[in-house]
Amino acid sequence: MSAIPSLQTLRNHRELPALTALVVALASTLVLTLAGCASTNGIAPSAKLVEPAAVGLADTAGASGSSDAAVNASWWQSFGDSSLNGLVDKALTGSPNLRVAQARITRAQAAIDNVAAADGLQVNGQFDATRQRFTETGLVPPPIGGTMQTTATLQATASWEFDFFGRNRAALAAAVGSQRAQEAELQAARVLLAANVSRNYVQLARLLEQRDVATRSLQQRDDILSLIRQRVQAGLDTTVELRQGEGALPETRQQVEALNEQIALTRHALAALTAQAPNALDTLSPRLQPVQAVPLPANVPADLLGRRADISAARWRVEAATSDVKSARAQFYPNVSLTGFAGFSSIGLDNLLKSDSQQYGIGPAVRLPIFDGGRLRANLRGKSADLDAAIESYNAAVLDAVRDVADQISSLQSIERQQKEQASAQVSAEAAYDIATQRYKAGLGTYLVVLNAESTVLTQRRLGTDLKARALDTQVSLIRSLGGGYVATSAATAAAPVRTTQAAL
Repeated sequence: MSAIPSLQTLRNHRELPALTALVVALASTLVLTLAGCASTNGIAPSAKLVEPAAVGLADTAGASGSSDAAVNASWWQSFGDSSLNGLVDKALTGSPNLRVAQARITRAQAAIDNVAAADGLQVNGQFDATRQRFTETGLVPPPIGGTMQTTATLQATASWEFDFFGRNRAALAAAVGSQRAQEAELQAARVLLAANVSRNYVQLARLLEQRDVATRSLQQRDDILSLIRQRVQAGLDTTVELRQGEGALPETRQQVEALNEQIALTRHALAALTAQAPNALDTLSPRLQPVQAVPLPANVPADLLGRRADISAARWRVEAATSDVKSARAQFYPNVSLTGFAGFSSIGLDNLLKSDSQQYGIGPAVRLPIFDGGRLRANLRGKSADLDAAIESYNAAVLDAVRDVADQISSLQSIERQQKEQASAQVSAEAAYDIATQRYKAGLGTYLVVLNAESTVLTQRRLGTDLKARALDTQVSLIRSLGGGYVATSAATAAAPVRTTQAAL
C-alpha cells in the first residue's frame, strides 16, 4: 500500500491525477489480494424444490387462465346467514392473533428500511471539545506542552459504499422476502380464522339439531310411557313394560344434558374466536342450511400453489433464504467505500472557526477478509442450511396442501353418497316405527318391538344431522384448502412455483 499518496499530498497539490493514482493503487491491491481471500468452495445448499407434477398437481386452467375452483374472498357469505357473516367480520377485526401478525409485518418493513438505509450516502456531523493538560515530554512541544488547553473539532463526514458484489442488494432482497412472507402468513391466518369460526358455527348448529332430535325423542317416550300406564291399568301390560318405559326417560334426559354441555362449550369457543366474553353468544342458535357448493375440480389444480397463502409464505421464505446465501457469499469479497470529511480543528475554541483551522480529505478504502478463522465459511454453511430447511418446508407445505384438497374432495363425494343411503334408511325406519307404535296401541305387538324401532329411528335421525353438518364442515374445509379466496400481491410471482433458486446461486 506504499503507492497510496497521503491525504496531506492531496490537500497541498489538489491534483486530480493524484486521486486517480490512488484509485489505481487500490484496484491493484484488490487484484493482488483476491487470490488470498477466504474461499466458498464446497459450500452449497442441497435441497431441491418439488415439481408440481411430481405431487399430482394438474393444470386444470381453462382458456381464461384460471381454475374453475376459484374461491370468493368472502366465501362465508354463501351460507346466506347474517349471524355467521357478523361473527366472521367481528373475528377478522378483533382477533389478537391477527394483530400480532400485523405487528410482525410492520417489524419486517422496518427491517427493509434499515437495510435499504445502508445502501446510500451516509452523512454524519461531529463536534468535540476537550479541556486537557498537554504533557511536556510528548509529541506537542512547548509552549503548548505543559499547559492546559481546550481542543475542539467541528466537521462533517460523508461515506458511500460501492456494492460491487451485491451484498447490500442481497440483504435487501432477503428483507423484502421476509416481509412478503409475513404478509402471506397474515392472509393465511385470516383464512384459517374465518374457517374456524364457520366450522364452530356449523358445529353449534349440529349440536342444536341433535338436541332437537333428543328432545323430540324424550317427548315420544313420555307419550309411550303414558300409554303403557293406561295398558297396565287395563291389565294389558305388566310392570316389566312399565319399568322399561320409565327407564328410557332418564337416559334421554342425560343425552339432552350432555348436548347442552357441548353447546355451551361451542358457544364459548365462538366467543373466544370473535374476541368476546364467554357468555356473549348464549342466545346464538344457528340452523344447518345448505351452502352454495364450490365447483369440484377433476384434479387438484396447479394454480393451487398461488392461491394458498401458506404456500406463498413458504415460497417467500425460500426467496429470503436464497438472498441470505447470496449476501453471505458476498462477504467473502472486498468492501469498497469512499469517505470524505471537511471541518475545523484547533487548540482553543476561539481559533475553531478561523480559516487556518480548516481540515478536509477524501479517499477510498478497501476491506478484504483473508484470514478470519473460518467465521465466513461457518456463516455461509449456516445460511445454506437455512435455505435447505426453507426449501424442504416449502415442499412439505405443497405436499400437505395437495393431500388436504384431495381429502376434502374425496370426503365430499363420499358424504353425498352416504346422505342418499341414509335418507332412504331413515324413511324405512320411520315407517317401521309408526307401524310398531300402531300395533302396540292396538295390542298386536310388544313394547320391545317399539323400543327397537325407536332406537333405529333415533340412530338415523342423528346420522342424518351429522351427515348434513359434515357436508357443511367439509365444504368449509375444502374452501380453506383451495386458498380461501387468497390473492397473492404479485400475480406474476404467485402463478409460478419457485424454480430458479439453485441457478441463482
